[in-house]
Amino acid sequence: MVKQAATPAPTPLPGAGQPAVVPETAARSSANMAVGTLASRVLGFIKGILLGVAVAGSQVAGIFDTANNVPNIIYLLVAGGVFNAVLVPQVIKASKQPDKGADYISRLLTLAVIVLFGVTALITIAAGPIMTLLTADYSGAQLKLATAFATLLLPQIFFYGLFALLGQVLNAHGSFRAYAWSPVVNNIVAILGLVTFIAVAGSNAAAPHSVENWTPTQTFILAGSATAGILVQSAVLLWPLKKLGLRLRPRFGWRGVGLGATGKVAAWTMGTMVVGNLTFLLIGKIATIPTGSLADGTVPEGQGIATSFELSRATEVYILPHSVVALSIATVLFTRMARSAANHDGDGLSASLSHGLRTAGVATVFGAIALLVLCGQFGMLFSSSSRHSALLIATTLAILALGSPFLSANFMMNRAFYAAENAKTPFIIQSLLVVFGIGTALLAALLPAHLIIFGLALSYTLGNVVAVVVTHFFLRARLGNYGGAAIMRAHLRFLCAAVMAGLIGAGVLWLLGGFSLAGFAWRSIYAAALVLAVVGLAMAAVYFVALRLFRATELNDFLDPLLGKLRGRLPGLR
Repeated sequence: MVKQAATPAPTPLPGAGQPAVVPETAARSSANMAVGTLASRVLGFIKGILLGVAVAGSQVAGIFDTANNVPNIIYLLVAGGVFNAVLVPQVIKASKQPDKGADYISRLLTLAVIVLFGVTALITIAAGPIMTLLTADYSGAQLKLATAFATLLLPQIFFYGLFALLGQVLNAHGSFRAYAWSPVVNNIVAILGLVTFIAVAGSNAAAPHSVENWTPTQTFILAGSATAGILVQSAVLLWPLKKLGLRLRPRFGWRGVGLGATGKVAAWTMGTMVVGNLTFLLIGKIATIPTGSLADGTVPEGQGIATSFELSRATEVYILPHSVVALSIATVLFTRMARSAANHDGDGLSASLSHGLRTAGVATVFGAIALLVLCGQFGMLFSSSSRHSALLIATTLAILALGSPFLSANFMMNRAFYAAENAKTPFIIQSLLVVFGIGTALLAALLPAHLIIFGLALSYTLGNVVAVVVTHFFLRARLGNYGGAAIMRAHLRFLCAAVMAGLIGAGVLWLLGGFSLAGFAWRSIYAAALVLAVVGLAMAAVYFVALRLFRATELNDFLDPLLGKLRGRLPGLR
C-alpha cells in the first residue's frame, strides 16, 4: 500500500455544534431535488405496487428481478462511479475557462458515448453467458427466460451512462432541477408498461404466471417498458443541457485537453466500483438460490419463499429516506465541497460535510424507526394483498431498516474524498469493506434456502454500520476534526425523538389491527395504504414535537428550504 501524502489537519471548527452556513441557493436546490425525488419515489411506489400485482408470488418475479438488476450493477461496475463522483470536480474546473468548459465537455461526452455504446453492445450480445454466470441452480427453462429478459434490459447500460453524464454536467453548472425530476418520466413510462401488461396478460392472482406458461409477448411488454423508461429519462435532459448555452457538439481528439487528470482520478474510482460491485454480483448470484430451489410451475399461496424479488422491493423502501433527503443534500453539497477543495478551503469542506450529515440525519433516523414500525404495511403494498408475500417483504425490510441512517452517512462521508479529487482513499476503504461483505454473504449462502434473503439483508445492514466506522477513521486522518462530536450528539437527539415517535406509532398501529394478520391493517393494499398514512402522520407529529423539546436546531436546517419553497409557491403563507 502506497502511503498517501499527509494533509495538514484543519483547526477545530469554532462553534462545531452550530449549523454550518449554507447559501440559500444551495438550500433551495436541495429542496427542489428533494421534492422531485419524492415525486419520483411516489411514482416508484405505484410502479412497485403494479409490479407486485403483475407477478408477485410467481416464480417469474424472482427471474425478472434478477435480470432487471443486472444492467444497473454492470453500469456501476464499468462506469457509474466515474460519472457520478469524478466528473463534477473536473467540469467545475473546466467551467472557469473562457468557453465555460464547452470544448472539454464536448470531448468528454464524445469519448464517453462511444465507449458506452461499444461496451453495451458487447454485453447485450453476451446476455446468455452473463445470466448463466450470475444465477445459481436455475433450470434450463428458467435460464432461457432470464436470458430473454436480459437481452431487452441490458441496453439500459447505455442510457444509465448517458443520464449520469448529462446530469452531472447540469449539476456542475448549478442546474439541479431537471436531473431530479427526470426519473418521474421514467416511472410514468414504466407504470404505463405495467398497466399494459396487466391488461394483456392479467395479474398473477387472476391468472397465475409460471415459466411454463410465459409468452414472448409478456417478456417484451414487461422488460421492454422498463428499458423504454430509462431511455426517456436520459432523453429529457437534452433540453436543459441545451439551455446552458454551451453549444456542445461531437469533438474528437483527446490529447492535451486535460482528460489525463480525469483519467488518473477515474482509475482509482473505477477500481473502487469494480471491487464493490463484484461483491454485489456475488450477492445477486446468491440471491438466485431460493428461486432455483422452486420447481417449475405455479407457486401455491403460502408456499413461496423470499427471493430476489422480495429483497428488491424491501430495498426500494429502505433507501427511501436516503434517496429523497440524503442524496438530494449530498448532491448539492458535493458541488460546494468540490469548490472548497479547489480553493484549498479545508474548513469550508469540513463545515459542509458536518452540516450535511446532521441535516440528513433528521430524516434518516426517523425513517429507520418508521420503516421498522410499518414494515408489514409496506410489505402489503408490493404483495398484491398476499399476506404471506407481505410477511416475506416485511421481514426483509425490518432487517434492512436498521442500517438506513448508516447508508446515508457513509455516502456523504465518501463524497468529501471525491470532492478533493482523492479517489485512492475510497478505493482502500471499499477494498476493506469488500472482505467483510463477501464473508457475510457467503455465510448467508450456507443458510437454508428460505432464510438466504434474510441473511443477505443482515449482511447489508452490518456492512453499512462497519462502513461508517471505517470511513470515519480515514476521514479524520484526512480532514482532522470535522465536527464528529456534534454529529454524534445530534444523532442521539434524533434517535431519542424517533423512538418516542415509534412507540406512539406502534400503539396506533395496534389499534388499527396491525399486530394480527386478521386485522384491518392486513386486509388489502388500500387498507395498508390508509394505515401507513395515519400512523406515519402520527409518528411525524410526535417526532416534530420531540425535536422541538430537545431544541434540535437541525430541524430548522431541514425544514426551512422546504418551507421556503412552499411559501414561494403559495404567497399567502409568507
